[in-house]
Amino acid sequence: MTDETTTTETDETPDAVEPEPTPDDLSGDATEKGGDDPESFPRDYVERLRKEAADARVRAKDRDDLAERLHLALVTATGRLADPTDLPYDEAHLEDEAALTAAVDALLARKPHLASRRPAGSVGQGAMTAAEPVSLLGLMRART
Repeated sequence: MTDETTTTETDETPDAVEPEPTPDDLSGDATEKGGDDPESFPRDYVERLRKEAADARVRAKDRDDLAERLHLALVTATGRLADPTDLPYDEAHLEDEAALTAAVDALLARKPHLASRRPAGSVGQGAMTAAEPVSLLGLMRART
């Protein structure tokens, strides 16, 4: 007869070491893991901070919208462009009038067809003073 002996092996190691936590493991809330973390904050405090941050983002967006409207108004006030939206927004134009003028000059040098076509000066139309008699010969001499 043969001797049958069975050997059992165990997978247990006497000094099992837990793996170090990964950043994914640390992303959860401390209360979800069941522990009290001394670096966690009360829920109402966190909600208040989140609300303040959201309000700050809304104010920043409003500020950006107002800054763009101001830029458009400043470009319109120069009267040098037919369409003031042709000059792209730049915050430097709000702070420095010379920078705005230089930007308009540079744009018109590159693209002269964007210039305003509004007539300026006397174009020979409109109401004239009635104190002077109208002289056709005087008008023709003035044009040459």
